[in-house]
Amino acid sequence: MRRSNQILRITLLISLYLQWQLCSAAHVEVKLKSGSALEGNLLAEKRDQLVLDVGYTVLLIPRSEIERVKKGPLERDLHSEISKTDFDQTMHGSGLYLESDKELQDQSVVALSKQLGPAVVQVRTPSGLGSGFIIHPEGYLITNYHVIESETEITIEVYQEEKGALKRAAFDRTRTVALDKFADLALLKLENEKDENTRFPYVKLARMSTIKVGQPAFAIGSPLGLERTVTEGIVSTKTREFEGRLFLQTSTQINPGNSGGPLFNRKGEVIGVTNMKLNYSEGLGFAIPVDRLKYFLNNREAYAYNHQNPSSPFRYLPAPQIMNIKRSQD
Repeated sequence: MRRSNQILRITLLISLYLQWQLCSAAHVEVKLKSGSALEGNLLAEKRDQLVLDVGYTVLLIPRSEIERVKKGPLERDLHSEISKTDFDQTMHGSGLYLESDKELQDQSVVALSKQLGPAVVQVRTPSGLGSGFIIHPEGYLITNYHVIESETEITIEVYQEEKGALKRAAFDRTRTVALDKFADLALLKLENEKDENTRFPYVKLARMSTIKVGQPAFAIGSPLGLERTVTEGIVSTKTREFEGRLFLQTSTQINPGNSGGPLFNRKGEVIGVTNMKLNYSEGLGFAIPVDRLKYFLNNREAYAYNHQNPSSPFRYLPAPQIMNIKRSQD
């Protein structure tokens, strides 16, 4: 009799514990990258998966398959919660970059330049130099196509501040991943022979809808080889057209050597990739909009670099000529 009471008491405690777990679990809606959606109680959030109780069973959902989670009245992007060690999971489906999932507060250029500076690099080739910025902790970085055009020897210089001093590290092994000549974009990958597990500081990309005309902007780059130079201005217009393409126009000083570097907002997000200025003028700089950069990254397989045919030649076909044919009259 006493043993039966003990079993009953243990069963009751287990039941109460399970009920408490279900009551305390948040009700969420999980949207998958396939387009499907699931609803249930979120029992646990692990590094690589979510544990979701859907009523009749418990599902283990890999984070790599999740696009978005709606938890109560708040919605957040799961990728923003991924640490540097888990960032590589975002390579599948969502691209190589992160977006801010919440409204960030504006900061001073002084604070942001110190915070973001280590993610901005100098790109050196035998014919010149430019700038770039790291978007992934494994060493994926963005620069301009014209900075590395026809080059196979590319050196990336990374800067880090240690005890108030600037420490420089050069990476001679750089792999070209994807190129878009017409958008003037290039995706590179740092290769570290000594330590394959090296993690690099990286920056986040802004949403195009958050960019406003007149908002402050600043650039970090290596104009004329002067590394880690910071210049500040505003976004003059979002839709400046050149040769059929739209650019961000900015009063931020852009000079040779800035090419391929980031244009930031005051939240520390990349809003564009600096790539040109008007000659004999000041305060007329231009950047490739961030939405064009995202398109390039999301479709990088279409722009994959052909290592067996690095020149990737092409030619335009002439338009067909219209022939005037006279009908014979009866």
